[in-house]
Amino acid sequence: MSANQHTTNRPLVIASIMASMAMVAIEATIVSTVMPQIASELGGLHLYSWVFASFLLAQTAMTVVFGKLSDLYGRKPIMFVGIAVFVIGSVLAGFSWSMPAMICFRLIQGIGAGAIQPVSLTIVGDLYPARERGKVQGYLASVWAVSAVVGPMIGALIVQKLSWAWIFWVNVPIGLAAAAGFWFFLHEAPTVRRSSIDVVGAVLFTVGIAALMIALTEFGVGNSGVALAWGLLFVVTLVLFIAQERRAADPMVSLKLWGARMIATVNGAAMLAGMVLIGITTFLPMYVQVVLERSSVTAGLTLTMVMLGWPIGATLTSRTFHRIGLWRMVVVGAALIPVGTSTFALLGAGSSPVLPAIGSFIIGLGMGVMSLSSLILIQEGVELSQRGIATASNVFSRNLGSALGAAFFGAVFNFGLTRGDGTMMFSDDQLRMLLQGVHGSVAGDAGIRLALGSSLHLTFLMMLVVSLGVVALALLLPKEGLESHGAKVGDREAARSTE
Repeated sequence: MSANQHTTNRPLVIASIMASMAMVAIEATIVSTVMPQIASELGGLHLYSWVFASFLLAQTAMTVVFGKLSDLYGRKPIMFVGIAVFVIGSVLAGFSWSMPAMICFRLIQGIGAGAIQPVSLTIVGDLYPARERGKVQGYLASVWAVSAVVGPMIGALIVQKLSWAWIFWVNVPIGLAAAAGFWFFLHEAPTVRRSSIDVVGAVLFTVGIAALMIALTEFGVGNSGVALAWGLLFVVTLVLFIAQERRAADPMVSLKLWGARMIATVNGAAMLAGMVLIGITTFLPMYVQVVLERSSVTAGLTLTMVMLGWPIGATLTSRTFHRIGLWRMVVVGAALIPVGTSTFALLGAGSSPVLPAIGSFIIGLGMGVMSLSSLILIQEGVELSQRGIATASNVFSRNLGSALGAAFFGAVFNFGLTRGDGTMMFSDDQLRMLLQGVHGSVAGDAGIRLALGSSLHLTFLMMLVVSLGVVALALLLPKEGLESHGAKVGDREAARSTE
């Protein structure tokens, strides 16, 4: 056992990690709940989607950068930077005077989140042996589950009793408490790596990912010309980035590491799983509310089942992977995702909401099994000096999958609602009125439900196709050395505990 584990108070460090993650998790649900009121006060409704896109853009672009920096300078200082940036962004967001200002400050929050998420998982990997990691991952997954349920209620309460600015300012005491926890209870061994920072690579990577994210966002809202321009910038930056990383002494992104078959396959599966997850999050509530004619509460509960299954899957994995093997666990987790997705493809207008709830739970179970076994594979398969960047690559892949999924499934959904002459079957206002319970003619409402049900069915079928891709990639994992890898990890930990 390493020296830092003797002096580090692991339970209190995990509490600090959970507080840090709670800031990021609850912010998403609170902001989405309260954003309509903020937009009505600040104006700039046409910029509405950018309040969310700017956060995701910055978070995705900076994840790998901060993962690399945590390898160079240690987890603790990078965690402090992430918390500080997130809290500063939160304070500024509360003072937003316009929608462009809000977008700018949300981007700052996203930069902080880009450090908090991967470095938190890396700290867990440093402090806990693989056998114990699943239980901790279950705790972290529960933070997201609780946030998904509690966030909207807290948002509604804050707006009712206080100013909407407090949905951002509430992060200040949470962030300070988390930072204090890391300061007093996390004790790392001194980091003595001498290495040049690949500044050019970091800048090119950030610009390239930002360009890709903007292109996807613009494509998702129908601005194909703007999306093409940003897409071209991404291609140019990608070429320059690859050239830079090949000649850099200590590259920001090691092409050898990312190109290794095990890491490339696991991250590819994580990206496709991220696509499926964002697709369900976006379109399942709409189907339950409009097509199945159920309440928004019921729609929310069907989706929350994902976050119920996730920690259960992670906990089961932590208890069984050393006997079954990590390769088999990845394949089992991947196989559960299309099983769950197939339930959405079977939905009809007369279906019970129990069916999509079961599907959501199965997907959450599969995500919990696959994500933890993949994370252990990656963290145990690289040197300690590369654990931060390897962990960040997995988080990055899932976030990128969310961005790709939002654009791709959004395009599929819009295609399903487009007539032969290129016009939409109904207007946004008609859909909004139906969701708010303001009914028009019976025939008109029935027509909207029918058109929406048909389009969402097509979208769910495409989700099923993508989820089958997750299984295909999992089966491509090299079996050599992985079938018994779980047992080897367990043996290694047993030997470590007897030292």
